[in-house]
This record gives sequence, C-alpha cells and structure tokens, in this order.
Amino acid sequence: MSDRRRPLDLGAHAPTPRLRLPVAFTTLALSLALALAACQGAASPSPSAAPPSAPEASAAPSAGAPSASPEARKLKVFGAFATAIEEPWDGVIHAALQAEKDAGRIDYQFTDSIGYSGDMERVLREVAEKDQPDVVFGDAFGNEEAVRRVAAEYPKIAFVFGSGGGPADPNFSVFDNWIHEPAYLAGMLAGGLTKSNVIGVVGGYPVPEVNRIVNAFTKGAQDVNPKVEVKVTFISSWFDPAAAKEAALAQIGAGADVLFAERFGVIEAAVEKNVLAIGNMSDQKDLGPKNVVTSVTWNMGPTVKYVIDQVLAGSYTAQDLKDFSMVAKGGAALSGINTDVVGGVPQDLIDKVMAREAEIRAGTFRVDINEAQPAGSTVKGG
Repeated sequence: MSDRRRPLDLGAHAPTPRLRLPVAFTTLALSLALALAACQGAASPSPSAAPPSAPEASAAPSAGAPSASPEARKLKVFGAFATAIEEPWDGVIHAALQAEKDAGRIDYQFTDSIGYSGDMERVLREVAEKDQPDVVFGDAFGNEEAVRRVAAEYPKIAFVFGSGGGPADPNFSVFDNWIHEPAYLAGMLAGGLTKSNVIGVVGGYPVPEVNRIVNAFTKGAQDVNPKVEVKVTFISSWFDPAAAKEAALAQIGAGADVLFAERFGVIEAAVEKNVLAIGNMSDQKDLGPKNVVTSVTWNMGPTVKYVIDQVLAGSYTAQDLKDFSMVAKGGAALSGINTDVVGGVPQDLIDKVMAREAEIRAGTFRVDINEAQPAGSTVKGG
C-alpha cells in the first residue's frame, strides 16, 4: 500500500504508443482470413478485427459525444487529493475509485498530499497533458479557482470535484458529503449515552459543509437529551491529527464523555481516556473497538458509478451530484451500532434511533440543513 501513497511520477504515465500494422499487410491478412472462412463452410465465423480507421480506445471522449461500450475499453481515471489519503474525506473518494478499478471498469491512478499552495493546478495540467485521462476526481476545497481554471481549458476531460460551488458547463461537476442525516442519528446516540451531559465535537473549519454536519449532530443530541451541552472546536486544518487529539483532550478535561470525531485524531484521544467516540466519513470502529459507538459514513460509490456510466455512454454533462451522497441513494448512512463499547448501548436507545432512521428513509422526517457556524464554537488558529 505504501507505494500508492507516494505522489505519482507524472512523466512516467504518458500513453504507450500503439503498434500500427502497414495497410498492405492488414489487407493481405484480411483476404487470407476471408478465404479460410469460405473453405470452412458451415464453421462459425470468427470475430473480425477492428478496421485500421477505428478510433484509438485511449482517446478522451468529449462531453456528450458518443463513446465506446463499457465492454470495449476501460476509462482512464485520475484522483487529485489535497490531503494525505489517510484523511477520511479524500479516503472515501479513493475507496470508491479503487472499487471500480478492482471491478475492472477503470484504470486508476492518483496523487495525494498535493496541498493548497498552488501545486494542484500544476499537477492537474501535467496529468491532462501527459496522461490524458477520461475523468479526474478530487477535492476542490482550498483549490477552487485553480481546479476550475484547468477544467475550463480541457473540456474533453470530465472533472468531478468536491466543491461548495455549482457545476460549470461543459465538463465540471460537483459533489459534497451530504451526511447531515446520519449525523443527526449519531447525535441521538451521543445524547442518550452521555452521563455528564457534555459532548465534544472537533471539526476542521467552520465552513457550511462542516457546519451542517455539526449542527445536525447537535440537534439529534438535544432532541434526545435537552440537558446536553455540545462543545465545538475547529482546529483550522483539514488534516492535523495531533491538533485534533489535543482539542479532544481539552474537551474531555472540560467534562465531555462522548466525542464526535469530525476530524481524524479525535478517536485516539477517546481511546486514551476511555470515553466514547463517534467516527466520521468511514466506519472507524477498528480505531477503537471498545470506544467507537458508530460512525457517520459517506459512500462515494453511487456518485462514482453514475459518472463512469455517463462517460462510457457518451452522455456526461456538468451536474450537481448532491443527491447521490444522500441516504435515499445510498450515499450516506449510520454504520452499525457497536454494543460492545464501554458501558454498552441501551436497546431502547437503539430502537429510537432505528425508528428515526426509518422515518428519514421514508421521507416522513426531514433533518434540517443549518450551515451557520455553531453557537459558542471555538476556532483555533483562525
């Protein structure tokens, strides 16, 4: 696994030239094949080779242009990630793309830890020129203008990026982690499990995309337990496990006995102090089998599958792919509730959460979207 986490040597991935046979040789071979078929009479004919004028399989399709069938070729897909792939947000995108690679539908390469100091634009330009992928997935947060600028210059490549903005014709689609619904359910568990009535949340930045998750979590906790106090700390980083752990330890010192690990590093503090934790983005039970109650999970599989199907069909257009990250389409869910945590989980609380989840799926209960900065939250280093 370690070799996949190093930045790609972009110059090593230019398309390999295809061997082209001389036309006269090809014509002779075709004539011999036809003669042989005539001699065989009733024998079943062999599939014919594609004529020399057939388009190259590796050519990137234009958005909306006819494309080869899924059986004819694999798409070339590139992942451009600002943070290390261990960071759960980018890790979820990577996992969905890796699953499509494992299924044989795409050839997939990626570069992570690109950062926010201008390297994203350089990486994307080099990939677009040298590797010529069909699709580029990634996260635009913190690199928004650079990503959109490159996408506009390469309209034949489908750019699909996490973004707080809208899509841009003809080729720039957007998505986000709309996981406020399972965040509400996780809040219900936290509110029902706390003994101190103090819950901690450690987040990245107080931006709308994070605020809506934290606010939904807080609402779920307070709906179950009106006495609960939720302490929210933003560490002003998308990936700083040490800072996240430090903030979590401070919240534990202030009385929190359940923590929502919106950022990576919080669960380590929970395990160290033997308090309960709730993971984020992916199922993080393995980080603390006796401490992680559940996780608010995001599944990029539906989004990735939809985009790949669209590009293969030649029908890709710039879209807001928001719906594919919702509970209704399988893009968001609460992971299994871990009843083996310290102190256990009461069955009546589990039943209450499951009943509410069923209402969300049925459309009879709506989790409000509140993207304002949580009241009383603290921003470190901001």
